[in-house]
This record gives sequence, structure tokens and C-alpha cells, in this order.
Amino acid sequence: MRIIVPFAPGGSVDILARTIAPALQERLGQAVTVENRTGANGSVGGIHVAQSAADAHTLLVSASIQPLARLVMRNPGYDPLTDLLPIAWLGQGPLLLANHPARPVNNLAELVQAARQNPAEWSFGVGSLGSAGHLATIELVRIIGADITLVPYRGTTPALAGLMGGRIGAHIDPVLAMLPPVRAGNLRGIAITAAQRSTAAPDIPTTAEAGFPSVDIQSWWGLWGPRGLPEAARRRLGEELPAVIADAAVRARLNSAGVEARFEGNAAFAEIIAREVARGEALFRLARVEPE
Repeated sequence: MRIIVPFAPGGSVDILARTIAPALQERLGQAVTVENRTGANGSVGGIHVAQSAADAHTLLVSASIQPLARLVMRNPGYDPLTDLLPIAWLGQGPLLLANHPARPVNNLAELVQAARQNPAEWSFGVGSLGSAGHLATIELVRIIGADITLVPYRGTTPALAGLMGGRIGAHIDPVLAMLPPVRAGNLRGIAITAAQRSTAAPDIPTTAEAGFPSVDIQSWWGLWGPRGLPEAARRRLGEELPAVIADAAVRARLNSAGVEARFEGNAAFAEIIAREVARGEALFRLARVEPE
């Protein structure tokens, strides 16, 4: 079995896939490998899996950005909602809002006030169009209620470079990517986008604590297969994955990466996707985001 990761090594999707692969291999009694096929906001990997034989030998592990591809791309090359079969939801994780420590803003309320008063001095980076960070940024800008510039980047790494270099005012992305420069003192952690604090960063307050509960927008991760995957294969994976996710070593590794592992089967996963796509459509209409 190959698990396709449609993003570069080292990110949250890659860490999740490489963490569950050995445990899944043990449960299934067959080799499970992880392969990175990157590009086009996850569409390169998505297309590869969608066009693979529906024999459970090629599966996709990806994040919440995957089903939103058609909302931000004119021609992603496939339809993630009809060409992929949801197998299991594997968990979620909050995002981290950070700014440059040279700015005199220490919490979310101060950031909102400063951006309202001087919107021209503020801009927000967007690491990937359609990502959870993009959605959270749109919602935060809606709350600010001012003309804030969103600066697109080709990934989290260049967005972080822009933030640390002072070229943008703030950035929201998964805890895994944002926390190291915060801990190093290169950035200031402002808020976790959740109702409860993250086990990976318990000292950073949440957006809900700051009085902005609608910015509870988290990334999530799931497992897909090609449309037409036999029911027996989907059912077998659904039987083995809960034990994989419940494994103490797996959970500890994922928690340290800001991933709150939890299993939901294919029916619940399909409902989650439908809700997330509807929310994405509403936020993109609000921000007048058009597919590129």
C-alpha cells in the first residue's frame, strides 16, 4: 500500500502519514509506504490517487485544503468531491496567529484595535489558497472590518520569511510550522484558533478567550481513496484505523506536532467535508475570492 502525501516532507500532513504508516502496516500485515507528490495546492497528489486503480493499494492522506481545491483553482484537473472517496477523518489541529515581536501588539484584542486604526500598516500572509489559515485570516479580517491586504505566498516557509522580515504584519498557519519561530523569539504568538488551548502550546491563549470565538477555524486531516474503492477495503481500513489512532505512541507523536488525533468513519467524514466546503464557499464569497 502507498499513502500519497500531496505536500512536501516535514509538514503536518507528512508527519501524520509517516506516523500512522508503521502502525497501519502492523495492523494490516502488509507493507505501507509514504510517497510525497507535491504541487498545485495538493491537486497533483489528488489527481494521482483519483486516477489510480481502485484496489486500496494507493490512498491519499491530506488536510482540509484538499476538498476546497475547486474553490480556489479554475482547473484543478479533477474534482476532489466526486473523484475521491472519503475513508476516515483522522483528527484536527488549531492554527497559531503570530506577529513580529517588534510590533507593539501583545494579544489579539490589541492586534484587532491596531489594524482597525491603521489598516495600511497591516497585512496578513496567506501560505496556501484554500487552506485553513486562509479561511481563518478571512474571518479575522471580517472582524477587524477594515481594508486589510492579504499577501499570497507559495507555502508556509516563504510566508514565515515574510513575517520575520517585517514584510507582512501577521500570519496564521498550523501550530507545527508557527511554534518553532515563536519559541525561538523570532515571532510573538498571539492566539490559538480554537475554543481550548493546544497541548502543544498551553501558554498561548485562544481566540475564544480573547472574545473572538468565530475564529475557531482549525485544520483537519483525513484519508481518501479512489472513487470505486471496494466496500470491503474501505470497511477493513475503518476497522483498523481506530486502533492505530488510539495507539499511545502515535497519539504522543501527533500531539507534539499539534495534531489532535481522532477517528471518524466515512459517513461522518463525508458530512465534515460538506460542512467545510459550505463554510469555505461562504467565506470566499465574503472576501470575493475567485478561482485562479
